[in-house]
Amino acid sequence: MAIKKSELYSALWKSCDELRGGMDASQYKDYILVLLFVKYVSDKYAGQPNAVIDVPVGGSFTDMVALKGDKDIGDKINKIIGKLADANTPLKGVIESTDFNNADKLGSGKEMVDRLSKLIAIFQDPGLDFSRNRAEDDDLMGDAYEYLMRHFATESGKSKGQFYTPAEVSRVIAKVIGVAHATRPDQTIYDPTCGSGSLLLKAYNEAPVDVSIYGQEKDGATTALAKMNMILHNCPTAEIAPGGHSTLVDPFFKAQDKSLKTFDFVVANPPFSDKAWKTGFNPAQDEYKRFEDGVPPAKNGDYAFLLHLIRSMKSTGKGAIILPHGVLFRGNSEADIRRNLIKKGIIKGIIGLPANLFYGTGIPACIIVLDKEHAAARKGIFMIDASKWFMKDGNKNRLRHQDIHKIVDTFNKQLEIDKYSRMVPLSEIADPKNDYNLNIPRYIDSTEPEDLQDIEGHLKKGIPNRDIEGLAPYWKVCPALQRKLFGPGERAGYSQLKLESAQIKPTIFSHKEFVAFTQQVHTLFKTWQDKNTDRLKGIRQDDHPKSLIEMISEDLLTVFAQVPLIDQYDVYQHLMTYWADTMQDDVYMIVSDGWKDASRIRTVIEDKDKKSRETADLVIGKQKFKADLIPPALVVARYFGEEKAAIEAIEAGIASVTQAMEEIAEEHGGEEGLLAEVKNDKGTITRGSVTARLREIKGDPDSADERKVLEDYLELIEKESAASRNMKEAQKALDTKVAAKYPKLSEAEIKVLVVNDKWLARLSADVQSELDRVSQALTGRVKQLAERYATPLPELNKEVADLSARVDEHLKRMGFVP
Repeated sequence: MAIKKSELYSALWKSCDELRGGMDASQYKDYILVLLFVKYVSDKYAGQPNAVIDVPVGGSFTDMVALKGDKDIGDKINKIIGKLADANTPLKGVIESTDFNNADKLGSGKEMVDRLSKLIAIFQDPGLDFSRNRAEDDDLMGDAYEYLMRHFATESGKSKGQFYTPAEVSRVIAKVIGVAHATRPDQTIYDPTCGSGSLLLKAYNEAPVDVSIYGQEKDGATTALAKMNMILHNCPTAEIAPGGHSTLVDPFFKAQDKSLKTFDFVVANPPFSDKAWKTGFNPAQDEYKRFEDGVPPAKNGDYAFLLHLIRSMKSTGKGAIILPHGVLFRGNSEADIRRNLIKKGIIKGIIGLPANLFYGTGIPACIIVLDKEHAAARKGIFMIDASKWFMKDGNKNRLRHQDIHKIVDTFNKQLEIDKYSRMVPLSEIADPKNDYNLNIPRYIDSTEPEDLQDIEGHLKKGIPNRDIEGLAPYWKVCPALQRKLFGPGERAGYSQLKLESAQIKPTIFSHKEFVAFTQQVHTLFKTWQDKNTDRLKGIRQDDHPKSLIEMISEDLLTVFAQVPLIDQYDVYQHLMTYWADTMQDDVYMIVSDGWKDASRIRTVIEDKDKKSRETADLVIGKQKFKADLIPPALVVARYFGEEKAAIEAIEAGIASVTQAMEEIAEEHGGEEGLLAEVKNDKGTITRGSVTARLREIKGDPDSADERKVLEDYLELIEKESAASRNMKEAQKALDTKVAAKYPKLSEAEIKVLVVNDKWLARLSADVQSELDRVSQALTGRVKQLAERYATPLPELNKEVADLSARVDEHLKRMGFVP
């Protein structure tokens, strides 16, 4: 059975446990990723003639497996990696730079042997077989590499996590620079500060044709990561410049006339505010003419990277760069450069991002989108303020799927959305009051309006019509509902609630207009469901899961695009969250093993080290089983309803007996109660203690009342015990039937259980939760307004005065004189 995507990730991350303690994450990532790389190319290319990577005899992961327990394991691993590098020129200086015989990091003697042997054993797991690694955008191994890179960046600390651009931000850039419109394989993508290559690869994956990749990275170890990343993502021909050279000081890619090579698409996430960018060269004498629009400050290289990127663009080039917000408004030489670039029309747009997205810094950043092709005709700069749209993820913030999609849709369609986006005319930017300052809040006010208190409403009672009109989107859908809830107030400009506060919620829920709206939403979801059920049931082996989720999620967005009161991106997020949590693993299992094999139950494997234990779904005697694709509850609900009802009836009986026992214990369990003698030190009553007490007082005429209570309680204990036995037997019988049912399920039955009962049922519940949110928001606001202005201030003052007078009277009677 194929390993789940999530289990693959956790297995790889577990490998890091073998190295933690000896070194920082920024160091042990090199060991893990090199070993992962060797395992991958060995599985995929060993024994394959004319393969992209030549895996020589003595240079494979299989050779490493033979070293487990070997006293010279570290040195011999180095030699295996060396043979693999010698056989492949692109790998020279890449994979063999990590020393597996380093006693300072890996320990010496037995410690090193045990550590490396355990590490190899983890990668030896049969579930980590990459020989069937998916091609194109469904590269499972590439995604795993991405997962590890993100976690390494998280653990590497402030100064060492900048080798990785968050995938979510990379996805935004890839989708807004226009690489999806590439038409020729000779078109190019370039990143002058490529890090581990994640941003480059995201841009590459957006292209419909096999465009060429170019990247340069100053850090040598990170350059190695980038080269391995390209191979793991099936881009072995990508040109990654040798490490050790700064792009600003020594750009690697040049044209025949020694000028900078230019590219169709450029992307970059350079180090923020680099204080040493000028080290090694004089910008005023730059032979590549990158600083004609001005020289950036000596202690801040943000604009240096931007100017390099612009110079590296073809005349029709497009691109984007991530920079701190300061580039939008800082003065002096940076203001001059900014003014020149705006006048040239090169800046197409600016996307303001949330703070704390990036590894290595918590400051907010922005994406500056560049376009030379249409620069001359540019009349404005399109701005988006996405700073408030994100989710918390540990100590970092992350863009959600819905945040990414909204940014991309808004930018690419140039949609103007209140408090979120607008096209800002160049004339407004050039106006003396703005003076080419691009700080987004100057042009987009994203602050939420204050919920103003109405003084007259507080003084004289009445709900201000202004507040009711603030709920206009709801009244547009349910105009009669407004009239049902509110009537004219005692004076102009104010209304009053026509019913009691407790009736607000049922009135909204039952109103025919809201019921019709609910039905409309469910009908739309059914439209999407009907369109995609056959598509989901038609999943075949070797299909592409990412293509599938893209199709069905885009359909969902389209269906809900015109639904009032519900944000289409909220519905989309429900699907994408469920995809990430559950559905993705299901689909990957199906495309790997087929519906029948993926649905089989398997025996739970106990972890001998006790570091983790898999939870069993079915327990029959001493046998424990796991159902990866179809939870037993779904099989029970569809095929064993009577058995389930019988067990629930037994459970209800047990609950009734337990309640009766609790009532007796509460009535007679006090210190002087009739059950006081049978309680143990923990305050509980057992069958043994009750039986023993009954023997003690047998025949005692003075203990008749106590004996009656004890006998009643003992009878309940025996009833509960018998019922519990019956329930265990019934549950065991049901589990046995369920386990026997799995192999008998037909493919059609499996598809109904997975698609209808599992996936679509969950998504339908998510849509209902959005409807509940709408009704709760309206109910909450109406109640808030009603309660806010229910009692006018004079009445409140009178109540306070009355209460004060009563307190004074009580004090006088008690002998206190105010």
